Amino acid sequence: MADVIEGGHHLDLKKLSLVGVLVSLGIVFGDIGTSPLYVMKAIVNARGTENSMPFNEYIEGALSCIIWTLTLQTTLKYVIIALRADNKGEGGILALFSLVKNLKKRWLYLIAIIGAAALIADGVITPSLTVMSAIEGLEIYNPHTPVVPITIAILIVIFVVQQFGTSFIGKFFGPIMVIWFLILGGLGISHLSENFEILRSFNPYYAYKLIVDSPSAIVILGAVFLCTTGAEALYSDLGHCGAKNIRVSWAFVKIMLILNYLGQGSWLLSNYTKEGLISKGLITINPFFGIMESWMILPGVILATAAAIIASQALITGSFTIFSEAMSLNLWPNQKINYPSGVKGQMYIPRINWGLLFLCVIVVLHFKESIKMEAAYGLSITVTMLMTTVLLVFWLLKKRVNKFFILLFALTYMSIELGFFSANIIKFFEGGWITVVLAGFIGICMYSWFNGRSIKAKFINFVKINKYVAIIKDMKLDETIPKYCTNLAYLSRAKYNDEVEAKIIYSIIKKQPKRADHYFILSI
Repeated sequence: MADVIEGGHHLDLKKLSLVGVLVSLGIVFGDIGTSPLYVMKAIVNARGTENSMPFNEYIEGALSCIIWTLTLQTTLKYVIIALRADNKGEGGILALFSLVKNLKKRWLYLIAIIGAAALIADGVITPSLTVMSAIEGLEIYNPHTPVVPITIAILIVIFVVQQFGTSFIGKFFGPIMVIWFLILGGLGISHLSENFEILRSFNPYYAYKLIVDSPSAIVILGAVFLCTTGAEALYSDLGHCGAKNIRVSWAFVKIMLILNYLGQGSWLLSNYTKEGLISKGLITINPFFGIMESWMILPGVILATAAAIIASQALITGSFTIFSEAMSLNLWPNQKINYPSGVKGQMYIPRINWGLLFLCVIVVLHFKESIKMEAAYGLSITVTMLMTTVLLVFWLLKKRVNKFFILLFALTYMSIELGFFSANIIKFFEGGWITVVLAGFIGICMYSWFNGRSIKAKFINFVKINKYVAIIKDMKLDETIPKYCTNLAYLSRAKYNDEVEAKIIYSIIKKQPKRADHYFILSI
């Protein structure tokens, strides 16, 4: 990953720095940091009307599931382990595939394609869901708030500012996210005193009890999973911020998130008996806004909207990274890539940007409500997480890590993620089919392009460069040949340094020879 000159200072995002931490808060943690907007609401709605488990046990069990999901899935798998698997500073499932593609397991590229396509599909739902969830808070003041037009307008602004680069965006968004997380933690602490018993949720026994005893456990897990959907984007955004900055930021973010979830749980236990709070199994007030004082709701909605805008950034930048790596791996046609901030990992791909905006608008117009989007959310990202686990296992094998640890890692995360996948597969007919179709289309495009390039490569003739060095030297000295240019460069995809495509040699010395002072053949 390259360094960048910002305001006269040399900033290396590989190193821990205040600016790097600030950028990571603004770029990486927006997605996972706005999950309190909808997770507890989804969990209460998942309980249904026929669940006989006492409400306090249900909430404590759900909170325990959240705490241990954030610990095992986000902290251990992604922050501690996956961030070590970087490809020259780049992260994400395709960067991980680049590290293991030489293991002669040809089928691994299918794993990478499936995971990448699913992550991109998730990147279409996330901005739409987070922005709409925040805007719906305005309905507390005005039930006739035009949520859909406002959401679309905000999405357009989000995608327009991408051209300025993530360094610019991160420095602007970072301070807002610091305020956001501090308020999350503060709101949570302010309600803990209502029910200190909620702290029992740190005991994993309550999570186990909920899963075993609740008749709707599979639906509940689908709601719980929403708290960790941003973990994959966290890994994909590695090249934008650096591992050290992400790890330090996560320690702060995780504490604030857990405090807020506990506060929402405490508020629910104190208020669930109030008339009208839960109607026909569905909660009528979002617990996130419920823990706010009445005077704070409007500023809270404004801040939540700002945080939701920032949340979209994690998946958008992650999508840019995925497509960039797909191009380098011959999984996607080459597109124009801009580097607004001068850092290799911080990129902007215009066509991808506008394509994502178009799809986000279609999703908003189709679902019209965040509660309907929640049904479609999560299915595709569980697929990506499963594929990442498979590739991480092979990366650990390549690194010759203790095989007992690898076996334990594989069994633990395959079990967890297959459980979440089972919980999310029931969302297919509730809207999840949209992300499956989108991921399938992208995956087929990647597969077709990769195989097409592979077939084409079989018919490309390569020749030894040494055979033609003397001819090219003589041509350089032959002044009867008009000089074509001073420096002549060609791009080559030859696997070996002493080979080059025959058509390059043909271009230089055949038909109309190209005499130059210097010849460059760049391997790509």
